[in-house]
Amino acid sequence: MPEFLVRIAVTRPASFDDDRWREVLAAEADVATGYREAGLITRIWRLPGTTANVGVWQAADATELHEHLSRLPAFPYMDVQVEALALHYLESSGPG
Repeated sequence: MPEFLVRIAVTRPASFDDDRWREVLAAEADVATGYREAGLITRIWRLPGTTANVGVWQAADATELHEHLSRLPAFPYMDVQVEALALHYLESSGPG
């Protein structure tokens, strides 16, 4: 299945109070945990000192990846960058 490098930075809207933002983040954690358990998110890292993360996601294609990303509760507050990944020859049977 194709892999994608996904960079996500989340910005809390100024209009959200602490309780509303905690609700969004709790819902986000539930959905993301499900994605992780289903194998959609294969690796994920926090970028220290930020509200951003970078991860490796799997999806059949870019359209399916977009569908998964747009279902995240915090999606409206995210800056998302996606890069498709191609197999490197060191990960395959040899050069070529």
